[in-house]
Amino acid sequence: MQKSRNIVLKGLAISFLVIFIACDRPHLENHPNILMILTDDQGWADVQYCGSPDMLTPNMNSLFVDGLKFTRFYANCPVCSPTRASLLTGQYPDRVGVPGVIRTSAESWGYLDTEAVTIAEVLRENGYRTGIIGKWHLGTKSPNLPNERGFDYFKGFLGDMMDDYWTHLRRGENLMRFNEKEISPNGHATDLFSTWAADFIRQASEDKKPFFLYLAYNAPHFPVQPPEEYVNRVVQRNPELSPQRAKLVAFIEHMDNGIGLVIEELKSMGLYDNTIIIFTSDNGGRLKDGANNGLFRDGKQSMYEGGLLVPASIVWKSKIQSGTETNLSVMTMDIMPTILDVLNIDNQEGIQGKSFSSVLFGNDEGFNEDRSMYFVRREGNTKYRGQCIYAVQYQGWKIVYNTPFSEGELFNLKNDPYEKEDLKNEYPEKFDDLNVLLMEYIKEGGRVPWQPPK
Repeated sequence: MQKSRNIVLKGLAISFLVIFIACDRPHLENHPNILMILTDDQGWADVQYCGSPDMLTPNMNSLFVDGLKFTRFYANCPVCSPTRASLLTGQYPDRVGVPGVIRTSAESWGYLDTEAVTIAEVLRENGYRTGIIGKWHLGTKSPNLPNERGFDYFKGFLGDMMDDYWTHLRRGENLMRFNEKEISPNGHATDLFSTWAADFIRQASEDKKPFFLYLAYNAPHFPVQPPEEYVNRVVQRNPELSPQRAKLVAFIEHMDNGIGLVIEELKSMGLYDNTIIIFTSDNGGRLKDGANNGLFRDGKQSMYEGGLLVPASIVWKSKIQSGTETNLSVMTMDIMPTILDVLNIDNQEGIQGKSFSSVLFGNDEGFNEDRSMYFVRREGNTKYRGQCIYAVQYQGWKIVYNTPFSEGELFNLKNDPYEKEDLKNEYPEKFDDLNVLLMEYIKEGGRVPWQPPK
């Protein structure tokens, strides 16, 4: 009798414990999955749907057709690492120690602040399974490895760029990792990342909790190396294209095929309708590779619009109206606060990005666009000498210092979106006003170290 009573009491205790744990955890049953797709150096118009009729990108097109298209989406920087730092922290890149490119060589121009909180850390704390597939580019050593910055799962490339998409080496070094273990997979990097992402989704679908997957492609960053069959297909279809452009088109079409594989996995697992899919690029396209940045001036590495404006769309099939579009100006760093806002997660202390969650659901008036936007890039070599280039936008005006030693330029983007006419001499007071804003940003960024401690 006593034994039976003890068994009953033990059972009740376990039941109460289960109830307590369930109540203590976030309610996740209806939380959406999140897939964040970041491409590398993809021009503003280098999607068929966005203005490149010489390419076929049905899967990227579907991300614009099925969701909300942004016509004025700004990368936080015209080069890789700073934008990635802003994407993951919701802050300006120099506020988290990444004003420039974190390189695998000794000449590195950033060090991700170990105190900065990433979106992966916040989502993991709120019950999400977190993963990154592809390019990391925010450090190759502890304490700035993906598994140390909030990701449960990492399979990809630590470095800045691959010297070859087939060997995956950078300066002869293998930076491919599965979590912290070095791996040597066979195959084109784009194919590997797409397959690994589909595998992650398949495995995550078996869990009871939602997932956050950051899929960061190296493509179409140079060297432009599409598989030969893709090049042949493009040349046969568009024989008038230059060899340079044909290769880039083939490279992007190859990546589009991989994105299609990932989307199809979501659909086959029944996850597509309740997955927030964010698609964008880390900066504008590289003109030397034949990128299409539309009519916008310049491209990658430049503070002109062609270096900063990128293709972008967000799909949430069950919530966001298909085929919608917004002309509001948003930035990469706005993605983190937007996601947290949608999920009702109140953990946004220190974030400089602004949530545009209302815009997702058709309320443009709910987004405060009356703000200044700041852009910075630090670089070395004889052109930059370790100094920065800058831009600031406010109320349709933009000030640009596209070299560290220029006198600056002033543009009215409302009347001159392609930055053809410098108005600095005609509107000196406006130039001075924006310069004051810039100085305040520079002082704030200057408080944050961008080199690792000795």
